[in-house]
Amino acid sequence: MRNYVTYILSNKRHGTIYIGVTNNLRRRIIEHKFGAQKGFSKKYDLKLLVYFDQFEYVEDAIFREKQLKRWHRDWKINLIEEQNPMWLDLYNDIFGPIDEEYKDWILKQVQDDTPGSDNMFDKQGYV
Repeated sequence: MRNYVTYILSNKRHGTIYIGVTNNLRRRIIEHKFGAQKGFSKKYDLKLLVYFDQFEYVEDAIFREKQLKRWHRDWKINLIEEQNPMWLDLYNDIFGPIDEEYKDWILKQVQDDTPGSDNMFDKQGYV
């Protein structure tokens, strides 16, 4: 079972890139989309999940994150475009659309979420 994810966010095709690692991709991307965390991704409005890679062990996910951060920008762009040539937001394909009307409720659920839990939202719920 894969529990850890290295992911890449962007604000547009060939735009600014952010690389991160998480044990709950759904929760972390929602935090990025709603600007729940201050920092680089909020400053540059990075909300599009354009690439991700899953790992069974946290050490492997962290190693991949560090590896990608050392890569040249062109290499990162090529990696993204191998799997996602149009730089589409992969979040909706995986979890379904987020209903902006329920932003406050969703953020509360994210804050109440237990680390590592994949049961935060039901696919037929608000997300």
